[in-house]
Amino acid sequence: MPDIALLTGRTMPRDVPENDLLVDELRQLGVQAEVHPWDEPLDWPSVGLALVRTTWDYWDRLDDFLSWADRADNQTSLRNPAQVIRWNCHKGYLVDLAGRGVPSIPTQVLRRGADGTAVDAALAAFREQHGEVEVVAKPAVSAGARGALRALPSDPGTAAHLADLLKQGDALLQPLVESILTRGETSLVFFGEEYSHAVRKVPAQGEYRIHEHHGGTVQSHTPTDAELAAARAALAAAPAATAYGRVDLVDLPSGPAVMELELIEPELFLPYADGATTRYARHLASLLP
Repeated sequence: MPDIALLTGRTMPRDVPENDLLVDELRQLGVQAEVHPWDEPLDWPSVGLALVRTTWDYWDRLDDFLSWADRADNQTSLRNPAQVIRWNCHKGYLVDLAGRGVPSIPTQVLRRGADGTAVDAALAAFREQHGEVEVVAKPAVSAGARGALRALPSDPGTAAHLADLLKQGDALLQPLVESILTRGETSLVFFGEEYSHAVRKVPAQGEYRIHEHHGGTVQSHTPTDAELAAARAALAAAPAATAYGRVDLVDLPSGPAVMELELIEPELFLPYADGATTRYARHLASLLP
């Protein structure tokens, strides 16, 4: 059995540049790491550390994934732990962060099965709070901007989109952050409690989705003190200690705010910072029993 199992999805590619870099770096430290699908049999008690890496199918099989995480957490050292995964898989955590005083993008959660009256009331509340600005309506459990709609709250298509989302699960309403269109998002990466590096993700012209499969680009970034403070506050709000984390920030008039706190399977942009892979490998090695 490997010292560290890097967990992926069964239908995900095994050869991912970040995983390959990490396997090679761990080997230099005398640590054997192998890539394994999370849902295939493995002698978990014989694995020193089970590291969630590229389980990019989890959001589409959430109940199975959470059940597996609970089991794995009881048999080996799962990082990040099941408690963190369960809290972080639903983007309603943004409401939790805001309630703890962490600067976060304003977020309204609509619960699965909400009827048309509830949807209309939510959109009316949005307009009352934010005015007739564009809204982003999206699933509370998703990845890569899947299922997201950018529109005006008064557009009939917005209510129709929410109604469709609510047939499958919870949904979120958020104001479109104008700074995303010009400056994009900044992503700060941490290993344990230690800051490692940061990047800026910039959308393509006319886009609000910053992901590379939507045409976005990535560049190295030096965070401000305010960005570091916001990111550290978000990480500190997690329900248990984390081995890794990525905090995505946007600029509001009041300063940097959390757009997403990625504690399950984030891309960590290891190639964008000198020594990032080494720092991560050394941190993981320190967690082995």
